[in-house]
Amino acid sequence: MFQRRLFLAITGIVFALGIHAQQGKKIHFGSILIDTHNDIPSTAIDEGVSFDQSLKNKTHSDLQRMLAGGVDAQFFSIWCDGNKKNPNAWAWREIDTVKAWASRNPQKMVMATSVKEIRKASRRGQLASLLGVEGGHMIEDDMGKLIELHKGGVRYMTLTWNNSTSWATSALDETSPNPSEGGALTAQRKKGLTEFGQEVVKMMNQLGMLVDLSHVGEQTFWDVMKIVTKPVLVSHSCVYTLCPHRRNLKDEQIKAIAKNGGVIHLNFYSGFVDPAFEARSDAFTAKHKTEMDSLLKVNPEPYFMEVYLFNKYPEEVKALRPPMSMLLDHLDYIVKIAGVDHVGLGSDFDGVNSLPEGLNGVEDFPKITDELIKRGYSKKEIQKILGGNLLRVMAANEKK
Repeated sequence: MFQRRLFLAITGIVFALGIHAQQGKKIHFGSILIDTHNDIPSTAIDEGVSFDQSLKNKTHSDLQRMLAGGVDAQFFSIWCDGNKKNPNAWAWREIDTVKAWASRNPQKMVMATSVKEIRKASRRGQLASLLGVEGGHMIEDDMGKLIELHKGGVRYMTLTWNNSTSWATSALDETSPNPSEGGALTAQRKKGLTEFGQEVVKMMNQLGMLVDLSHVGEQTFWDVMKIVTKPVLVSHSCVYTLCPHRRNLKDEQIKAIAKNGGVIHLNFYSGFVDPAFEARSDAFTAKHKTEMDSLLKVNPEPYFMEVYLFNKYPEEVKALRPPMSMLLDHLDYIVKIAGVDHVGLGSDFDGVNSLPEGLNGVEDFPKITDELIKRGYSKKEIQKILGGNLLRVMAANEKK
């Protein structure tokens, strides 16, 4: 009798898990999933590869895996660092690269600039490919270049990257005793937006280009919120209360975004998710300091060194990763204080060197939907989180 009851219990659990998996798959692939930040354009150029190749075990992203992961619309990050000469030219190089991928794969991928075009691509099973500039330095203090980027298809711009511009200060510069070069803070330079910076924000609202507040300093954030007339985007950031990193949002900022009607898209980077990650990462670096110093002599870019070491010691790196549940804790927190209408996903795939366990690339997006179901989110709420909230914000920005 006991064995029969045990068998029935196990059978019931297996059946329930099967039903849950089917439910998750149906909801995930029946929703419009929009990721607001992926750095594959710059990564592909640096690595000499192409997004429409199979890049399994080389990058976090490629076209086939993105479609397999149920991604309907991807904002490709157009980025170069603040020390790059002629950053606007780099922007156009990356824009042209994304457009070339789409032109070579018309059945699978199409450029998009509006809610209508995203929905159309989704119905056809194509990846709606959108452009977001990461860093206002790429307009080179020229309003005409901002307008040209919009004409070229760009639909959001992050006002700063880690470096400040001459017209907006970054989170790094506002909190660091040694501000970055290229728009660095000085005794004469106040934090926040300058008059030109205010004009940039107003022009973006006029054009229908989303104002992205990831990477900006707190003073810049509040200066923007005073003048913005349309819902804002935070394309790839997390919650400061859960992980006190300068790149994350404090509670009052989260509430202000909700009041504005905007949306916060969560960054998957381990260092923005788990407050203990940085200490573990520092210990890893200290262990390999001799090798690290040698690498920096070959290439002074710290990111190159980190990527090399992370690839060389995969088992050690695996132990650094936080559980995926910690990422979902950030989502729950935003929902708790701002509501489910103001959160989404902005992975930062191919722009980071560590991700939570289970999130190894774009093919793993369905795991997030499964976790949302386990946490009790309804189908309607999940559809908002996956893409509905971003569609609402885009539509509001498109209105003249």
